Amino acid sequence: MSYQDYQLKEATRRFIAYQRFTEPTMIQQAVIPYACKGKDIIGVSATGSGKTHAFLIPIMEQIDPTKDFVQVVITAPTRELALQLYRNAQDMEACMEGLRVKLITGGVEKSRMMEQLKQQPHLVIGTPGRIKDLFVKEAVLRLEKTRILVVDEADMTLEFGFLEDVDAIAGKMGDHLQMMSFSATIPQELQFFLRKYMKDPRVIQIDHEKSLPAITHVLIPCKHKTYEEKLLELLPLFQPYVCLIFANTRKEAASAAQLLRDHGYGIVELHGDLTSRERVKAMKELREQKKSYVVATDLAARGIDIEGITHVVSLGFPKELNFYIHRSGRTARTGRDGICYALYQKQDQHAVELLTKKGVQFIQKGIKNNAWQEIRVNTKKPNEKEILIETQIKKVAGKKKKVKPGYKVKRRAELDQARRKAKRMLIQEDIKRQKKERAKAKQIEKRGM
Repeated sequence: MSYQDYQLKEATRRFIAYQRFTEPTMIQQAVIPYACKGKDIIGVSATGSGKTHAFLIPIMEQIDPTKDFVQVVITAPTRELALQLYRNAQDMEACMEGLRVKLITGGVEKSRMMEQLKQQPHLVIGTPGRIKDLFVKEAVLRLEKTRILVVDEADMTLEFGFLEDVDAIAGKMGDHLQMMSFSATIPQELQFFLRKYMKDPRVIQIDHEKSLPAITHVLIPCKHKTYEEKLLELLPLFQPYVCLIFANTRKEAASAAQLLRDHGYGIVELHGDLTSRERVKAMKELREQKKSYVVATDLAARGIDIEGITHVVSLGFPKELNFYIHRSGRTARTGRDGICYALYQKQDQHAVELLTKKGVQFIQKGIKNNAWQEIRVNTKKPNEKEILIETQIKKVAGKKKKVKPGYKVKRRAELDQARRKAKRMLIQEDIKRQKKERAKAKQIEKRGM
């Protein structure tokens, strides 16, 4: 199927050509016909599947720059996501004469923004809190006649606590409103909210496995090393255009980023602990592609379009395993295949088993002497003894120490000591168990007499 199959306006066709698109993605094929007819839509699809233009193209079809009022509002849960949407919408301005698009987010002086709104835009893109402030509280943004409301990254909007702001905005819009929601997942609480405003919505859910190219999933065991130590071994083995490294928490992301800087890597850091100024700098560096390594958390990277990702590295597995699917999918963009390296420890074995059941096919490789080593995938569950030894090792391995001369020798000695301690504990437990068994046997013997 091609975009030529749709009966689109000339301005919309220019917009599509400007983006150098040739064929609609699966989510676009499913959404565009219904969205152009004014239907309410709940779109669920993975990052990188083309959700943004699934609603921008129908908006181009329906918006009329000769009518002087706000016709479309698009909300995004973060400034970075709103800015990214705004940059896409600026291409719409270039293709449709007279179209006015306005970005409304925090970080800009309110009085200045209120002055700019003396002439109402046709399309508003922004964060829910600032849009609500200017619409509901200040009444300088007029949305009573607005015909389309798009809630982008809706599940993230819920998670960040901004759903109340969207509720306040939608509640003061007219009954004629067409509402579209797009996200990677759709929690139950979000479903209740959307159906409050939507009229017989069309639910469109795209199977991630079918919507993206093949991804090679490589498991790399850390053994007695931390994720960060193994990461330092891994990175010299490939030359990425852009490598996206995922950590499970903000603290872990900040720690990994600093470690890589200390070892001479150019890093873009992307997580919730950054200041507003740091976030703006990070987004600028991402756009300019000056650095090849990005360290991020799942929520910070959600929806952010990072071009040219050739490799993804996962430092362990997230609690929500669907996030791993989203992580790996960031490398398989614009028709290319991708590769995802997953660093794992014994406690990650259950996650590996569950993902395997979901259809993720892992191959396993080791790293030895700065080279790849082929190894077999171990699907056997660790026994009690292995878990105990691994726990003792982690207590030592998890300690942060400055690198000094003889560091590796000392660390190896600490880990050997941890293993010996764990084995002594196991021997002592065996002795106690044997004593209990002998005492129990004697009691049974006495009863028999």
